[in-house]
Amino acid sequence: MVAILFVCLGNICRSPTAEGVFRSLCRSKGLSEQVYVDSAGTGGWHVGNPADPRAVAAAAGRGIDLSPLRARQVEAVDFRRFNYVLAMDSSNFQDLSALQPGDGSAQLSRLLSWAGPNAPVDVPDPYYGGDDGFEQVLDLIEEASQGFLAHLIATGNVTEPAWQ
Repeated sequence: MVAILFVCLGNICRSPTAEGVFRSLCRSKGLSEQVYVDSAGTGGWHVGNPADPRAVAAAAGRGIDLSPLRARQVEAVDFRRFNYVLAMDSSNFQDLSALQPGDGSAQLSRLLSWAGPNAPVDVPDPYYGGDDGFEQVLDLIEEASQGFLAHLIATGNVTEPAWQ
């Protein structure tokens, strides 16, 4: 099983959205048994809280349920528990790089590095903006999730079922 951790600042907007999107994508492709997905934040302000209601509503509009998710803070041990740690932006990436222990085997990258050559570097934080920011975040995360899943399949980390 391949384990993937999505990380943003507070774990209430972008990273739970990425967790929900990627879990839904894997389910639709029959890969749920091969992939473990989680999310966390570099900060601990929202630990135990549900995802932002605007993120929940935007995701629900696309058939993705974020309501069971609760925020948690990333820990150094996550770099040993997960195969991939995917940061939502450059600041998260820097924080995670500083936290990553020497014996951590997780591959750290920015999520949008999997979205193609024309994608921005960072998933923008929609927290202080309007509802349209949550839709933009979903668009970017969906594109990157497709690219990242294609990578996992191409490298043999997951195997598509014969019916695909």
